[in-house]
Amino acid sequence: MTVLTGDRLPSVLAAGVAALIGVTGGSVLTVAPASAAAHKPSPGSAGVGDRLYPTLGNGGYDVRNYDLSLDYARKDPAQQITGDVTITARAIQSLSRFDLDFAGDAVGAVTVDGKRAAFTRTGEELVITPGRAIHDGAVFKVVVSGFKATPVAPDADAPVGFVKTPDGTVLAGQPASSHNLFPSNDHPSDKATYTIKMTAPDGWTATANGKLVRTSESHGRESWTYREKNPMASELVQVAVGDFLQYSRGKVDGIPIRDVVPRRLADTLLPRFANEPEQVRWMESKVGKYPFENYGVVVIDGNLGFALETQTLSLFDTGSFPSDSAGLDPVLTHELAHQWFGDSVAPEVWSNVWQNEGHASYYEIHYAAEHGTLKAYAGFDTLEAYYKNRYARGDQYRAKYGPVAHPLKSDSIWDVFNPNVYAGGSIVLYALQQQVGDRKFAKIERDWVQRNKGKSKSTEDFIALASKDSGQDLRGFLNDWLYGTKTPPMPGHPDWTVTPVTPATMSTPAPAATLTY
Repeated sequence: MTVLTGDRLPSVLAAGVAALIGVTGGSVLTVAPASAAAHKPSPGSAGVGDRLYPTLGNGGYDVRNYDLSLDYARKDPAQQITGDVTITARAIQSLSRFDLDFAGDAVGAVTVDGKRAAFTRTGEELVITPGRAIHDGAVFKVVVSGFKATPVAPDADAPVGFVKTPDGTVLAGQPASSHNLFPSNDHPSDKATYTIKMTAPDGWTATANGKLVRTSESHGRESWTYREKNPMASELVQVAVGDFLQYSRGKVDGIPIRDVVPRRLADTLLPRFANEPEQVRWMESKVGKYPFENYGVVVIDGNLGFALETQTLSLFDTGSFPSDSAGLDPVLTHELAHQWFGDSVAPEVWSNVWQNEGHASYYEIHYAAEHGTLKAYAGFDTLEAYYKNRYARGDQYRAKYGPVAHPLKSDSIWDVFNPNVYAGGSIVLYALQQQVGDRKFAKIERDWVQRNKGKSKSTEDFIALASKDSGQDLRGFLNDWLYGTKTPPMPGHPDWTVTPVTPATMSTPAPAATLTY
């Protein structure tokens, strides 16, 4: 995600018992085997135990696939829409009941394996009680039919999820808002494949993640069906429906590039994104083959206050992106880099968000440097000068927001998506590069996205891979950089200093450039 303004899971559910596995100082706490009583059906937890978002996601099952159908009755971006979703999942405990995340308007009916199921709503939880318990290991299907959701206006101060614009609607779900539109297990640790069908009046266009597999027309209405065959976190789902124009930019290494913009603004907006093919080639030169079946952007007329890396189709708005190519192209590269870092390889918990934003910020600023726009974009003549400046703010970032891989709180979205996971995360990667050298750093980056394609991974996973690829035990080094309350010395730069934390320095705003969300 890009703001243009300025743990492994703590518990794992198995056989209905939360078995806490703590990894501290390299030692593993062993847990006694579960008793037979653990196999008795019990409720799945209302949340996966994420430290920052405790009630997000749900325990007791693993989603394999979503089959989502949305109906737009008329050409009105503000309309309430109706939908159905079929969720195929595997139980990872014996379930007497389970939850889905849903904050929409209403639910019509629920079935489990074809039989009516009882349901209640508690806050943003849809609590489902099947007629018969679901056994541990069983694959089951949940159908939530006739759910309803209403889009809201974009809000530059906070993500709103299902968004209305003058031309249609889009979804901006990160980190916890996709369930404003449809019932889901709304946490990045539970990725799944998706089929998304949207039906709207003739003249409107519908675009979603992945590949268009079919269209059909009947009685003045058109249906568009897309398939995302690659595992996707719910927060990365995109459904753009309205008076939009789809535009093809051809292919890069066999990857189709398509953009979606308001039809009335196409002549103005489409030229702004002309460098996308070159950016794809540049990112592939850094970290290897693009991980999905296509790419592109969707642009809305409004002010979200951020751009967002929805999978295969990054979301931008007209109200916040820079007016010139030198300012826009690094931001486009930031969202493109997320397709590898954050989308293909998702964070296992939201404390790991630096893995998304630190990497995207690193490639964003390096793109500007390699294309001769660093001075115009960030105000520095060299990368070294840029990193020295951001390094000096390290202790201020940590005091205000927490360590890079441990944001202090989630009272506001900006507590989690804070400058220390962006600039601070990029500085961690720069420090790693100084420590291991350019060649080994490049190998770490490539191996991270290639070996973990389609998975949700933790900071500890990254540290382990970096240690293996570099031939160095980097646990102490990276733990200090990622979890320390003080900024460590920068390898190769003994003269770099950190500005002391004082009331005066803490009141200085963070630099606006490259604060990306």
